[in-house]
Amino acid sequence: MSKVKKPQLRYFEEEDILYLMLAEGEEVNSVEIAPDITAELNAEGEIIGIEILNAGRFLQEALLETVQAKILALE
Repeated sequence: MSKVKKPQLRYFEEEDILYLMLAEGEEVNSVEIAPDITAELNAEGEIIGIEILNAGRFLQEALLETVQAKILALE
C-alpha cells in the first residue's frame, strides 16, 4: 500500500463531505460501513480513504454524544 506521509483530511463545503485519505492509490471498490460513511478500497482490498456524507450533522451528533457521556460520568 502506498501510504500518505500523514493522513490528509479534506472538507468539501458545498457537498458537506469530509474525506480522510489514508493512502494514495486508485479506488477500486467501496464498502458502506454505516449510514453516510463509506470506506474506499484499493485493488488489494486495503482501506485508502473514508468518506463521510452529511459531515456537519455527523460531527455534531458524535461530539454531543461524547460530551454528554463525559458529563454523565462526572455526575
